[in-house]
Amino acid sequence: MPPRARDKQKAPAPQPPPPSLEDLFASLNRHIERSEFEEAVGVADQVLSISRGDEDALRCKVVALVKADDVDGALFTIRSSKSPPADFRFFEAYCLYRKNKLDEALQSLKSQERSSATMLLESQILFRLNKMDACIDIYQNLPKPKIESVEVNSVAGLVAAGRASEVKRMMDKLGVKANNSFELAYNTACSLIELNKYTDAEQLLLVARRIGQETMVSDNFPEDEIENELAPIAVQLSFFQQLLGHKQEAIEAYTDVIKQDLADELSLVVAVNNLIALRGPRDVSDGLRKFDRLREKDKQNFHLAPGVDLKLFSKQRESIYVNRVLLLLHANKMDQVRELVAALPDMFPDSVTPALLQAAVFVRENKAGKAEDILGQFSEKFPDKSKVVLLARAQVAAAAGHPHIAAESLAKIPDIQHMPATVATLVSLKERAGDIDGAAAVLDAAINWWSNAMTEDNKLSVLMQEAASFKLRHGQEEDAARLYEELVKSHGSVEALVGLVTTVARVDVKKAEAYEKKLKPLPGLKAVDVNSLEKTSGAKHDEGISHVRITETYEEGKSKAKSKKKRKRKPKYPKGFDPTNPGPPPDPERWLPKRERSSYRPKRKDKRAAQVRGSQGSVARDKHEAGATSNTSNSKSNQATTTKGASQNAVAEQSKPSSSKSRKKSRN
Repeated sequence: MPPRARDKQKAPAPQPPPPSLEDLFASLNRHIERSEFEEAVGVADQVLSISRGDEDALRCKVVALVKADDVDGALFTIRSSKSPPADFRFFEAYCLYRKNKLDEALQSLKSQERSSATMLLESQILFRLNKMDACIDIYQNLPKPKIESVEVNSVAGLVAAGRASEVKRMMDKLGVKANNSFELAYNTACSLIELNKYTDAEQLLLVARRIGQETMVSDNFPEDEIENELAPIAVQLSFFQQLLGHKQEAIEAYTDVIKQDLADELSLVVAVNNLIALRGPRDVSDGLRKFDRLREKDKQNFHLAPGVDLKLFSKQRESIYVNRVLLLLHANKMDQVRELVAALPDMFPDSVTPALLQAAVFVRENKAGKAEDILGQFSEKFPDKSKVVLLARAQVAAAAGHPHIAAESLAKIPDIQHMPATVATLVSLKERAGDIDGAAAVLDAAINWWSNAMTEDNKLSVLMQEAASFKLRHGQEEDAARLYEELVKSHGSVEALVGLVTTVARVDVKKAEAYEKKLKPLPGLKAVDVNSLEKTSGAKHDEGISHVRITETYEEGKSKAKSKKKRKRKPKYPKGFDPTNPGPPPDPERWLPKRERSSYRPKRKDKRAAQVRGSQGSVARDKHEAGATSNTSNSKSNQATTTKGASQNAVAEQSKPSSSKSRKKSRN
């Protein structure tokens, strides 16, 4: 075979020259205008490979990465550049804000020059940090013509700060109306809900929905995107029904929002949480499944997904975790409850709720002492937030039979010490603990406070009356008489005068008689001779009158019974019985035992003894053995009878519960 001829080697095709920077920037601009941000990042890298450190290319790459939701990549690009432009600090602060590192973002903004952009970002960071007052101050200083829809954010900040009453004044100052946009109408409706103006709020929410639909339809928005944008209004209308007490309508509205499976995660989270809170302990398993839709998939313990967690306020996240714990408690999943409750203090370090939940878990496990310790430690660590915790500790201690701890907890809340309800509770707890002097001191302190109080609704007379009754009950007649006397002089109370007479009568009869003369005589008792009334033995019972009345009542009832005509019914006879020819009458003793019937004759015993043959000694021995045998058989027979009776009784006793159950079933 002849050898193959070698192929001629082809010359490599010439590579096209690299694109110029002008072409790359033109391509970069085209991708950004088309919102093709990933392609824009690639083109920016090509520019940077040709011209390292190009500020325009770096800026375009960072913005494209942020627009493509690659915040980590943007932050890495900013921090890895050797000589970043001055405005990169602003981009870094924005990336930290997007990653919910709010304190670092605020620190990064401090080195920036004050501008509209930096002020707007700072206000957003403060809004997320729940520092509403500082946020509102920045919004009010922003130049309105340069910032679009600044009034929308201003109203949202005022509502979140609990200053809903200032919304109308702020809108008048800015010269805007609620129906300028559906966002502004929605925020204004939220402020009206905070002010309990529910009718106006509902009308404005409906206006917001109408404006939003008209605006987005005219802008050719897709239908699913319109529903997604209007989802907050739908959830707020559902919440409005919940506030009005229309429970079933609110449940149906929340359920409709959840079934739509909207892209607006925040509205979905709020709808799920409110629905679970509205239903309470019903459908626990369904509530847990709905919460599982919101959790982060990779983590074993419950934790909200990052996209949801970053959009919620701290109070909203806390509400979700609390409802999750309550559902787990209702489902009796104590292991998951302990894990979640143990993580809450780190997630919400400044909140009271984690301590209350920890105490609730200990109470559920019958460990009231540990619950009291947890609440006591929190009240000492955060004295400015200790009021709710101390009230909870007092309740736990009182229910556990620790009145001294309950009284100690209530005594640490200074602003309620003078209230009648607190005074009554403290006195009762100290009485249970045996501290009578301490209870009297509580009453004296409350009386002293109300004596110096300049209020219209003064409770001094009520407290003095109760204090006098308490001291009289515990043998302090002089103190009780003094209180009653002060009440009579200051308020002219008849009840106090009666109490004064009865109290002083135990110590000084003449003084009691003097006070008794101040009592007004009862009408109709002027002709009554008290001395002759005391000599009588009391009212006598007149049997004749009562007997006549009873007889009359009986006769009346009898005549009424006769007046009612009873319906005559035909008697039912046994099958095959002829009432015209009934036959011989039945034996009247047929239901009696045979021994009790008159025709019973007992059987006669056979008195003939068996003839025994043999010597006299053998006869005696045989009789003795026979007697022993008969005794043994009788004892065995008696034992058997006794055992049988016991077993029958046991069966009868066991049959009682089953019969009662069957009766219960028959009633149902």
